[in-house]
Amino acid sequence: MTTITDSLTDKYELVVGLEVHVQLSTESKIFSSDSAGFGGGPNEHISPVSLGLPGTLPKLNKKVVEYAIKMGLATNCSINRTTHFDRKNYFYADLPKGFQTTQDSQPICYSGYIDVKSDDHSTRRIRIHRIHMEDDAGKSMHDQDDFDSLIDLNRAGVPLIEIVSEPDIRTAHEAAAYMNEIRKLVRYLDICDGNMEEGSIRCDANISVRPKGSSAFGNRCEVKNLNSVRNLQRAIEHEFIRQVKLIENGEHIEQNTLNFDAETGNTSPLRSKEMANDYRYFPEPDLPPLILEDKFINDLAASLPELPARKVERYMSDLTLSEYDAILISSEKEIAEYFDKLCSHTTHYKAAANWVIGPLRSYLHEAGHHITDVNVSPEQLAELIRLIDSGKLNYSVAAHKVFPEMLKESLTAEQAAVKLQVMIDTDENELSRLIDEVLEKFPDKVKEYNHGKKGVLGLFMGDLMKRSNGKINPQTATKLVVEKLESKK
Repeated sequence: MTTITDSLTDKYELVVGLEVHVQLSTESKIFSSDSAGFGGGPNEHISPVSLGLPGTLPKLNKKVVEYAIKMGLATNCSINRTTHFDRKNYFYADLPKGFQTTQDSQPICYSGYIDVKSDDHSTRRIRIHRIHMEDDAGKSMHDQDDFDSLIDLNRAGVPLIEIVSEPDIRTAHEAAAYMNEIRKLVRYLDICDGNMEEGSIRCDANISVRPKGSSAFGNRCEVKNLNSVRNLQRAIEHEFIRQVKLIENGEHIEQNTLNFDAETGNTSPLRSKEMANDYRYFPEPDLPPLILEDKFINDLAASLPELPARKVERYMSDLTLSEYDAILISSEKEIAEYFDKLCSHTTHYKAAANWVIGPLRSYLHEAGHHITDVNVSPEQLAELIRLIDSGKLNYSVAAHKVFPEMLKESLTAEQAAVKLQVMIDTDENELSRLIDEVLEKFPDKVKEYNHGKKGVLGLFMGDLMKRSNGKINPQTATKLVVEKLESKK
């Protein structure tokens, strides 16, 4: 059996294309007025239309078209002015119509791209082949009864868009970055909650390998229904090694559909890979062609929010933030909105970024809260920054005492600082006296400082902060401490 080594992995190139299924957050289903909401008792959100009963006719949900076009515009796609639906025929027990209503030959969006950061931090462009609209199937449950599988058709007819990339992805890291960009976009556009764990986004990965330098594609295997970015990465990494082993052992890679086991990290065959002709596509006879006017598309384009890539550019150019800070702040829509409001109340943009990236995000993570649950408004946080900038508070006390008090008691920055008695009010004579006490306490460290060990300055400042209860200006205090130390040489 071949053992995988770095030399073998250097010999082959990974090729990945992703099919991302996004469940749209409309109130009703794509072709009926049934509720598309999550939850409800089994088979409550159904009707003759979503069950596909004889004599029923579908009617297209306009909101689904709007959401699909918004995603296409956000991913730099061209929009088909004339498009239609097709029937994709296959049998699943939870597919009540016996076919899926989708788009085959004329998707609503095509030829787009998403830019992502590669492993070496360079920008990689992942092309999007198409985005099309379709309806979802129901849900089969095999663990609810000892003898029978149970079927819940609440999800049947829920609207989806499928985003199909070109096979441009070369590493698991790039696949993760691409998925994260899609999640950000659907959240910014408010067309999906982006929650993979709850099935709002599902991903199928088409994975193959080829010798480096080759332009021909190898036989691909499709790993179905990956429900997290981490599992997507694990499945790609496992498949790369598995396929390289097969090639090196002279074996043939079968073009199969695979399942990924999150517990073991392995893939296993589900069935042989279907080809397009297996589905017997033909135009949906019960839905007329969809013809889009330029004004309809232009109005949707004008309604788009500022998207993450544009926010990063603006934060870097207008607010002079680093690329790292800009990407981190823009990664979540609500965090970015909070930061934008904060910057409308302060011009100290770097301090604003540090507070959002640091204490605020730490609090959200530790408390398990969402930004909308925070009771410190952007205006109140701007006030805290002003107190620090004016020398009335030092940052350490503000971050570790005042800000937590604001969060806990819903106080303004000044109210919290006064309550905690940490406003800087130490005059220069009192500060000088405290410094003398600190230096007298550590005579050996004073000698070490004067012999070149400047690092002990932190010891003096730490003790000084304790003695003053944080009610000193660190910059002023540091300057006076250094002056006194230098005078003792």
